[in-house]
Amino acid sequence: MSEPHVHASHTAIATRLKRAEGHLRRVIGMIEEGRPCVELATQLHAVERAVAEAKRALIHDHIDHCVTAGGDHDLAEIKALTKLL
Repeated sequence: MSEPHVHASHTAIATRLKRAEGHLRRVIGMIEEGRPCVELATQLHAVERAVAEAKRALIHDHIDHCVTAGGDHDLAEIKALTKLL
């Protein structure tokens, strides 16, 4: 098994994702309550944006701290990461 890979930003990213998780649970509750679809879609959009921002922060941090700007492996990794943005 590999060693843990932890960046200083991971705590903030985890906090952001926990907030999004709570928001998603509230949206599920709204669905169960029978709230209007436009309200649901609006709230789901907010959850999507929160998760996307967490992903972007993680990828940018990884590029800043782990990609050494050299070698074929780094180039392949950057290409793979840009597809995820």
